Amino acid sequence: MTTAIKDTVNTLLDKLHLSSGDEDPPVMEPSEQEVKELRETYEKAQQDQVFAFYDELSVPEKASLFQRLQSFNVERVNEIADKVLHPAKSEEESKAPEIEPLPDSSTASVLDADAESIEKWYNDGLEEIANNKVAVVLMAGGQGTRLGSSDPKGCFDIGLPSHKSLFQMQAERIWKLQQLAEKKAGKEKVVIPWYVMTSGPTRGPTERFFEENNYFGLEKENVVIFEQGVLPCLSNDGKILMESKSKVAVAPNGNGGIYEALLTSKVRTDMRNRGIQHIHAYCVDNCLVKVADPTFIGFSSSKSVSIATKVVRKRNAKEPVGLILQKNGKPDVVEYSEIDSKTAEAEDPKQSGGVLKYRAANIVNHYYSFQFLDSIESWVHKLPHHIARKKIPCINMDTGDFTKPDKPNGIKLEMFVFDVFPLLSLDKFACLEVDRAEEFSPLKNAKGTGEDDPDTSCRDIMQQGGRWIKKVGATVVSESAEEEAGVEVSPKISYGGEGLEFLRGREIKAPAVVERDQDAP
Repeated sequence: MTTAIKDTVNTLLDKLHLSSGDEDPPVMEPSEQEVKELRETYEKAQQDQVFAFYDELSVPEKASLFQRLQSFNVERVNEIADKVLHPAKSEEESKAPEIEPLPDSSTASVLDADAESIEKWYNDGLEEIANNKVAVVLMAGGQGTRLGSSDPKGCFDIGLPSHKSLFQMQAERIWKLQQLAEKKAGKEKVVIPWYVMTSGPTRGPTERFFEENNYFGLEKENVVIFEQGVLPCLSNDGKILMESKSKVAVAPNGNGGIYEALLTSKVRTDMRNRGIQHIHAYCVDNCLVKVADPTFIGFSSSKSVSIATKVVRKRNAKEPVGLILQKNGKPDVVEYSEIDSKTAEAEDPKQSGGVLKYRAANIVNHYYSFQFLDSIESWVHKLPHHIARKKIPCINMDTGDFTKPDKPNGIKLEMFVFDVFPLLSLDKFACLEVDRAEEFSPLKNAKGTGEDDPDTSCRDIMQQGGRWIKKVGATVVSESAEEEAGVEVSPKISYGGEGLEFLRGREIKAPAVVERDQDAP
């Protein structure tokens, strides 16, 4: 793709305002001619209600509203709204989808693979890390609203003895992996750049949290905090809603906004300048995530694929999780509600012991080749938008009065990160099944829920540490017979269970923390 084409597409993305949820403070009121031209654009798109109260605004308010409205391509907004509100079903979509598990050539499992293959993937991946070819993108736009916190979810303390936040645990895994790669390759310095994608509400707090904690031991220049884009909230008939007389109601464009954000934030340019070839992307709420996992990098690289994904084995046929499979001959994610019970309960004839045929649960943990991300401009416009019907606080456009609805009054537009999968052929997509107990414990619900909450996240970290400790020959005993023995092992001591031989023969009273080599509670 030529530079000219890329520049054109980037310009279009900028016009869509997909680069940021916050704007620089306007410094002056727009001219009458500028306002006239923009108003005409919105009138032509039948969205001129956004100017209903413009004339009564203060100069700063006028400047701010003008800047926001100018940042949208209102015709594109109308086009998206029409597609999601009045979807036209193609002949292909009207048929029942043909689904099958991914072909064996595209998949592997750390649960079944031989030790030699896993070791080779790990070593190959660690070599790529040692050669500074691996980067990490963290999707961290969410707030901890369900957890009872307005802070970014990454700031959350799940209740570990150390009281480390999700951000800190993940940062320390990067730090440790850099150290492991340096030692393995005999290099003085290895860098895994960490690109943290935030949203409008979480960017400022995230930046402050990292600054206050000195980037958790990582170098500031290698932690890049950027922002996903926003789209206007719409009424049920496609009209742009106003949060106030001077402010458009907007919402982040979903985790699928990652692709456009990589462009408009210049993150991809930074990756190119650093010589990055492999990218690991994941969500912040998984406390067990193996950030930049060498095994995953090595596996994905060995397949020469554009995208690879990690999955965990579905617990049972009724677990409400999306599944990664092939749909109509393309890699895809199918939601649990789209699969009938007979299909969900089908057993894999290739496996013994009643293993489900459709078991690859999506955990939003992906690999991208840089070569693929270098082609974003050629396919990003093909990604669909989805609607979420919400209760959106807004003003009455006739009276200007603020209303807080008690039922859904509009829609938020969002994209999903996995909507890119069907754009690939099966030979450019791979899937690695991993151990749920070692790699997946999401934080979704408030404390006390009993499922995917702070207590289960804390428990899973502690139990993992206990397993690692016992594996090297240490003994773990609980203070309470009612509690399962657990130990928090600092990521700075061990990335994945390695390097704990110094504890062999020791007795550790749980709950405990192993933070340094000499720690032996």
